[in-house]
Amino acid sequence: MQCDHFDAGRCGSCTLLPVPRATQVADKEQTLRDLLAPFGVREWVPAFAGAESGFRSKAKMVVSGTVTAPVLGIGTPDGAGVDLTDCALHSAGLVAAMPALRDFVTLAGLVPYDVAARRGELKHLLVTEAADGGLMVRFVLRSTESVLRIRKHLPTLLEAIDARVVSVNLQPAHAAVLEGEEEILLHGETLTMTVNDLDLHLRPQSFFQTNTEVAAALYREAVAWVDELTTVPDDAEVWDLYGGVGGFALHLAHSHPARRVTGVEVSAQAVESARRTAADLDLTGATFVAADATAWALAQEAAPDLVVVNPPRRGIGAELAGWLENSGARSVLYSSCNAASLARDLAAMPSLRPVRARVLDMFPHTTHFEVLVLLTRAG
Repeated sequence: MQCDHFDAGRCGSCTLLPVPRATQVADKEQTLRDLLAPFGVREWVPAFAGAESGFRSKAKMVVSGTVTAPVLGIGTPDGAGVDLTDCALHSAGLVAAMPALRDFVTLAGLVPYDVAARRGELKHLLVTEAADGGLMVRFVLRSTESVLRIRKHLPTLLEAIDARVVSVNLQPAHAAVLEGEEEILLHGETLTMTVNDLDLHLRPQSFFQTNTEVAAALYREAVAWVDELTTVPDDAEVWDLYGGVGGFALHLAHSHPARRVTGVEVSAQAVESARRTAADLDLTGATFVAADATAWALAQEAAPDLVVVNPPRRGIGAELAGWLENSGARSVLYSSCNAASLARDLAAMPSLRPVRARVLDMFPHTTHFEVLVLLTRAG
């Protein structure tokens, strides 16, 4: 993929851009093989690569510059910023929406936050595109000072772009934090993200993979691997820990409606989204709980037939890994975005052996990637 911003030295986010894509993927596979070598993975499934450009369904834009000349992209020490509204990683719909969003910053008088001076209001614009072109737009502000002006001019934005959800997120701290805890909904409620013909309902603060094509492949692979397990019958009990909006849980329940699937996620918004999808699909065996994954698992009386874990970069940690090691769960499906923490967790679960692994290149042109590993209990 060719990028004028990278070539000019304006943006170095895609650190592997000079490396041919096939080499990138091969190197990621080798990195994973080296990390998991001590655990004796039986089968390596060839990596899934996906598109090399236009794959991001979410844009995270730092807002800099001035009210009359806002810059959407990445910040710079001098506060001028670098315009990345034409970023080649973003979907066509995201790129097309950027001029209208930039104009709206000026129309609504949203003062870009000046990091050095600690002045201004608008810190970030977070924009997500669904498969049908609908958008979710979130304005990350330092305070509520600008909310009334956003409300006043919102009809103009809705005429310019197909925004299904618009919200304000408050992030008052002078810190390198993308968003805060408080969300003010201004328009709509959920954005429907269609993945493998399942409609997943995304709320403003719900986590969702930025690469929808690779996420869809990840969920398809999970279903295929689980369906092959003799230890997971059609009416098995399944837990999906760190379940988000229910990607794994809903796919597994939909493939075999007799399964008793419980999704556990700390975000109440994400849980509500998962419940809505389950109701839409009449998946009466799928339930969703808003709770800390580790605390919830440790409080249960017995383990299920299968546990799916999809933790953040830090991994599942020693406590949950220890519980899984000593539980009666026969199989674990581990989806990881950090191979190093995955290897650390596997070392804490020696009775659960990795029988299959696959790299899914969720983050092209970077050193990051997604991993799916199937573990079954020895003996």
